[in-house]
Amino acid sequence: MSRFTIHDLAATIDARAASGGEASYTRKLLDKGAEHCAKKFGEEAVETVIAAVENDRAHLIAEGADLLYHFLVLLKVRGVKLEEVEAALDKRTSTSGLEEKASRK
Repeated sequence: MSRFTIHDLAATIDARAASGGEASYTRKLLDKGAEHCAKKFGEEAVETVIAAVENDRAHLIAEGADLLYHFLVLLKVRGVKLEEVEAALDKRTSTSGLEEKASRK
């Protein structure tokens, strides 16, 4: 079984962003701008929370996939690379979560 990663998804989004808009949902989202992409991400976040609260595993998995996709589209429209988010996460792992959170104040 091949393993599909979030980096594969980011590469797919990059490729579709470079393609024509009519055949690509990703391209259509990007063409509608950052505010639209942010709203779609928010909708997916709410649907993910609902699936979690309802304890519906299959629905949570499906909504989680949608959430990750729309997050990557939002990053793309704002010119943020997944690697930048990963670097921020990597930096945070050098301290405990409680220490990191306290340092933000």
